[in-house]
Amino acid sequence: MNNKIQISACTISSYQCKCFEKLSEDEMNYLNENSVTIHYKKKEIICKQGSFVSHVMFVEKGLVKVYIDNGHNSLVLKMIPEGNLLGLSSVSETLNTYQYSAMAYIDTHVKQIDVNIFRELLTKNAEFSKEVIDIFSTNSAQVYGRFFCLTHKQAYGRLADILLCLSERIFKQSEFQLPLSRKDLAELSGMSAETVIRMLKKFNEEGLIKMDGKSLEIINYERLQRISETG
Repeated sequence: MNNKIQISACTISSYQCKCFEKLSEDEMNYLNENSVTIHYKKKEIICKQGSFVSHVMFVEKGLVKVYIDNGHNSLVLKMIPEGNLLGLSSVSETLNTYQYSAMAYIDTHVKQIDVNIFRELLTKNAEFSKEVIDIFSTNSAQVYGRFFCLTHKQAYGRLADILLCLSERIFKQSEFQLPLSRKDLAELSGMSAETVIRMLKKFNEEGLIKMDGKSLEIINYERLQRISETG
C-alpha cells in the first residue's frame, strides 16, 4: 500500500464554487437584491486586512491576490481566479474584521454580497451551508500545501509550481500570456525578482519553457512537473 500523502502546493485555488446552485430561485433573487458587482482595476485593493466586514465576495471575472501584511512584510496566501468566493472568514460572527487583504492582479469584477444575508442563507439552507463548508476545507488544505512548498522546496521547485498552476488552473493550456510581473512571481515563490529572472532564463535555455515578452509556453511539461515534485 502506498501511504504517501499527496500535498498540493499550488497557490491558485482549484475549487469552482457551486454553492449558489443549491439556492432556490427565491433565495437566489434575495441574494442578488442584496449584492452589487464592483469593477476593480489592476493592483486595486479589494479589501483591507483589519477593516470591518460588510460583504462576502464572489470573483466573477479576473484574478485576485490574497495576502497578510504586518506593515513591513507581506505573505501571499493564495491566488483566487474567477468562480471563487473571497472573504469567507467573515461568515463567522466572532470575526468582524477581515483577516487578510485582497488585491486585483488584473482587471477584476467582484460581486459583493451583504454578509448578513449570506449568514441568513447559511442557517436556512443546509445544502448551501454544506457547500460553503467544503470550500472552507479546500481553502485550508491549499494554504497548508502552500506553506509546505515555501518551507521545504528549493527555489526551482517553487517557481515550477507557479508556472504549472497558471497553466493548469487559470489558462488550462500550455501557452498563455503571463499576467504577472517578475516581481509578482518573486513574491509568490518567496524569492527576489533577480532570482526569478535568472531562473526563468535557465528554464528557457534548457527547453522547459519558451518565453517571448509576456508570452509563455510550457514546452517540457513532464520535466517541469518532476522539478515541482522533487523541489
